[in-house]
Amino acid sequence: MHFGADAALDQVDFRAFPGEVHSIMGENGAGKSTLIKAVTGALPLSTGELRLDGVVRDFRTPHDALAAGVSSVYQEIDLLPNLSVAENIALGREPRRRGLIDWRAMRRQAREVLAELGVDIDPTGLLGSYSLAVQQLVAIARAISADLRVLVLDEPTSSLDADECAELFRVIGDLKQRGVAMVFISHFLDQVYEVCDRVTVLRDGKLIGDYLTTE
Repeated sequence: MHFGADAALDQVDFRAFPGEVHSIMGENGAGKSTLIKAVTGALPLSTGELRLDGVVRDFRTPHDALAAGVSSVYQEIDLLPNLSVAENIALGREPRRRGLIDWRAMRRQAREVLAELGVDIDPTGLLGSYSLAVQQLVAIARAISADLRVLVLDEPTSSLDADECAELFRVIGDLKQRGVAMVFISHFLDQVYEVCDRVTVLRDGKLIGDYLTTE
């Protein structure tokens, strides 16, 4: 990955496996943000290639990535707080009947996907009326409603308390059992070692190493 003559990522080989939580670590400017933007379609590759299930993919937008089952949840939730939980989960993929939005089906689908995550909230409630932790879980619910394959979690615990972190980690454990590949970025080392299976370390856009957290 290059920006002009500067290499933001130089010969970085990163792999995420199904049912695994993989951390990307490094100081500011190490290339973490560039890497996840490339994975999620927010930044087209200038060099190198991206493969999903061994097939080369070209994500030009986050919508392209989402359509392929690659989604992201950031510290700053990018959903719409003035819409209901159900509307946010179905946003852009609303069920329709005779050309009109099928609100009953939307709410039913939202209840089903929230139940899969063990999240007990009213899908008709405004998203903005819930805590940040619940909003993050709704963002994850939106992701799994679109046949989630890879989930990027970028500093998801920065604004959460201990109980909220525990709930998020429970959901992460459930997604591991489903075979979802997850990328977890956090500056809390204790959390990295609690939930992650592997760690990739970057420095100045270069790969330093790839390690099991048990090493």
